[in-house]
Amino acid sequence: MKLTEFRVREFRSIWDSGPIKVDNQTTCFVGKNEAGKTTILDALYRTNPIRKADAVFDVTYDYPKREVEDYRFAVENGERDEAVVVECRYELDDDDARAVSSIFGLKVLKDKAVTRKTYYGNDQSKFLLIADDAAARKHLADNPALPEDLKAKLTHAPDWAIFATTLDTAEATEAVASLKALVKKVQEKGLSHYVFNSLVWPRAPKYLYFDEYYQMEGQANLNALIAREDAQTLADSDYPLIGLINLARLDLRKLVATTNTTELKNKLEGAGNHLTTRIVKYWSQNRHIQMRFDVRDARPEDPEGMRAGVNVWGEVYDTVHWATTPMRNRSRGFVWFFSFLAWYEDIKRQKQNVILLLDEPGLSLHGRAQGDLLRYFEAELSGHQLLYTTHSPFMIDSTKFERVRIVQDLGIDASQALPRGEDGTKVLSNVFDATEDSLFPLQGALGYEIQQTLFIGPNSLIVEGPADMLFLRAVSAELEREGRIGLSERWVLTPVGGSGKVPTFVALLAPQKGMNVATLLDIQRSDRPLIEDLYKKKLLNKKQVSTYADFSGTDEGDVEDMFDRDFYVQLVNAEFAKQLKAKIASSKLNAKEPRILKAIEAWLAENPLKSGAFGHYRPARYFSENVTALWPSVSNVTKDRFEAAFKHLNSLLK
Repeated sequence: MKLTEFRVREFRSIWDSGPIKVDNQTTCFVGKNEAGKTTILDALYRTNPIRKADAVFDVTYDYPKREVEDYRFAVENGERDEAVVVECRYELDDDDARAVSSIFGLKVLKDKAVTRKTYYGNDQSKFLLIADDAAARKHLADNPALPEDLKAKLTHAPDWAIFATTLDTAEATEAVASLKALVKKVQEKGLSHYVFNSLVWPRAPKYLYFDEYYQMEGQANLNALIAREDAQTLADSDYPLIGLINLARLDLRKLVATTNTTELKNKLEGAGNHLTTRIVKYWSQNRHIQMRFDVRDARPEDPEGMRAGVNVWGEVYDTVHWATTPMRNRSRGFVWFFSFLAWYEDIKRQKQNVILLLDEPGLSLHGRAQGDLLRYFEAELSGHQLLYTTHSPFMIDSTKFERVRIVQDLGIDASQALPRGEDGTKVLSNVFDATEDSLFPLQGALGYEIQQTLFIGPNSLIVEGPADMLFLRAVSAELEREGRIGLSERWVLTPVGGSGKVPTFVALLAPQKGMNVATLLDIQRSDRPLIEDLYKKKLLNKKQVSTYADFSGTDEGDVEDMFDRDFYVQLVNAEFAKQLKAKIASSKLNAKEPRILKAIEAWLAENPLKSGAFGHYRPARYFSENVTALWPSVSNVTKDRFEAAFKHLNSLLK
C-alpha cells in the first residue's frame, strides 16, 4: 500500500496545507525555518505511528491557538463539524487487493484508492472505501463446498439479512458455519467497514518518525533501559539502541545476566561489523573506522546513572590512527547517521511495513556528507516511501526536482494577520507560487548542479535534453555554411532533462539579475497548461516561450518533428540497423500520430528490437556525426523551419 496524497487542516500553524502529492519513492519538503515543515510531518506521523501511544491529536495543544476556543464553542453548539486534521489517500497494491479478493472475489473493490480521515481525539478516524455488496455475496455464494440448491438461493439474496437467514435454514455443515461467522461480522457495521478494518487497514504502513532527538547516546545502563521499556516510558534516544541490540539478535534481559561471554562478544561484534559495512559504504568522510560494542558490569566511577547493573558502550575504532573514541564524542552528524542506520536496519530486518518521515536529516553534516546521505536514501531505502524536510541545497536531488514540495507560511513576514485562506503553512508543488525565500534551497541546489555542468550563460535557452542540443547545433552550423541564419553562439543551451523540470528551472533562473531566459521545448497536449503558465504567471514574456510546434505547423511536436518524417526514419534505420529486425517504413507508421517519436515507439512495441531499447539520443548523435553527408537529404522545408526558429530566438538576445 502506498501513500499517494495527504492534506492537513487546522493543526498548529496550518489552516489548510492544500493537497500534497506524494512521490512513489521520495518526497522532499523544502522551505525556510518556521515555515511549518516539521508540523507537516508531525501531523502525518500521528495518523498511524509506529508508536501507538502517539496516535493522538489534542485540541488544547494542537488546534491553532488563535481560534481554539471559538472552535470548541462552535463544535459544542453544533455550528460546525469536527475538524478533519489529516486526510490521507492510499493506493492498494496487488497484495492488498488479493487479501480482499481471496475472500470476497475480484469484483468487490470498485477502486484501489482508500481514503482515511483523522480527527481530534485519541485515534479518531473515518474511512472511505467502496465495496460492492452484491459482488461479494455472489462470490461467497459460489462456494464449491456448498450444495447447489443453497448456492442458488444465496445468489439471489438481495441483501445481507436475507443472505444470513438463508444460511440459518441450511444444513449446519462446516462450510455453512464458516460462512455464517463471516457474514455475521459483515452485518455488524457493513461490508466496507469489515473490508477496511479487518483486511485493508491492518496492512497499512506505519509511520516511522526520526529527528535529532532520536540520536543514540552511545552508552546506556541496560537495567534502566529494561525498566523504561517495561514502564512504556522509553526515551526517543532508546529506540536506535534497541534496534542495535535486536540487530545483534540479543535479548535485553539475557544481556544483563549473560552466562556465555564468548557468544555475547561474537554477536556484538557481528552487529558492529554489519553496521560498519553499511557506514563506510556511504560515509566518505572517513572509511577507516570500525564500530565496536561492549557490555560489562558497572563500576563506581562510571557516569551518573550507570554505576549499578550492566552497561553497554558504543565505540569507534580508527584503523589508521589505532585509536578508540566513545561514540558520543564523534561528530553530531556521524551519531545521527549511525543512530538512524541502527534503527532502520532493524526495521528492515524485521520486514516491517513503514513509511519513513525524517525531519531535517543530516542537519549537522557538511555538503559532501549530505550528498552521501542522499546516495544512501536512493540506494538503501527503495523498499519504503521516504518523506523528509530540509532547508539545505545539498539535501535536494537536482536531477529530481519533481519530488520537491515547497513549504511556506506567508504569515511569518506579514505586518498584520492575513485572511484565513492565505494564512498558515501551505505546501506547493508549483514553483510559480513560491516566494523567493522559499525557493532559496532550490536555487542553491540548481546553482550547484549548474556549477558542475557549466550549461548556463547570460543568455540561456532552455531545451529538454541532449538530443535537442545536438540537432540544434548541427543544423545551425550547416545553415550558416549556406549563408542562412543559424542559432547565435551567444545562446547557451541549457538541457533540463524533461518537460516536468522546465518550470522549476525557469522559476529559478529567470528572476536572476542579468539573466535572459528563453525556451524551445517539445510539446504534447498534456504539457500545454504547464508551458502556458510560464508566461501567464509572468515568469517570462510570451514571446520568450517557444515550442517546436510553433515552427513545425502542428499542435504537438518534438525537435524530431522539425524534420520530414521520411528523413528522420532514415536516421533511425541507420543508427539502429543492427538491432532492427526489419527497416521501418514511414508508410507503416500511424499517420494520425503527430509526433514521429510516438509513432516509431508504437511500431516498435509490435516489432521489438533484437536487443537494447529505442531512445531519441542515438539518432541525434548519428545526425551530428554524419551531418555533412546527410545534409543534402535535408529538405528546404526543414531548413526553413529551423531558420524561422533561430531568427525568432536571436531576436530575443540581450
